[in-house]
Amino acid sequence: ANFSEQVVESFPSDISTGIYYGWACVGNGDVHKMVLSIGWNPFYKNTKKSVETHIIHTFKEDFYGEILSIVIIGYIRPEKNFDSLEALISAIQEDIEEAKRQLDLPEHLKLKEDNFFHLPEGKIENNH
Repeated sequence: ANFSEQVVESFPSDISTGIYYGWACVGNGDVHKMVLSIGWNPFYKNTKKSVETHIIHTFKEDFYGEILSIVIIGYIRPEKNFDSLEALISAIQEDIEEAKRQLDLPEHLKLKEDNFFHLPEGKIENNH
């Protein structure tokens, strides 16, 4: 799930590029583990900074147009380039495993239940 350019531009300018982990929720659905990439994706030679969320869950259908709420909990590694698509895929799989391990820690699990993820019905302000 990629955030729009408008959302990316609203992220703090001093946030380091790299791979993060945390929690994500689509609409008022369940909260799931996630891995987040913030940066330029050098393997794909992007010219614009992007924020891409990989929710560690299989959804039955697309959720385009839904509100995506995330909480970033921790940092896994800096952004880097890869020699091959296979190396990139391998790194992503390692990032997912690290995120799962970290998010199973009690101090991170409790944040899954935070009120932040409970959107009031019909009250969405400032795209949040």
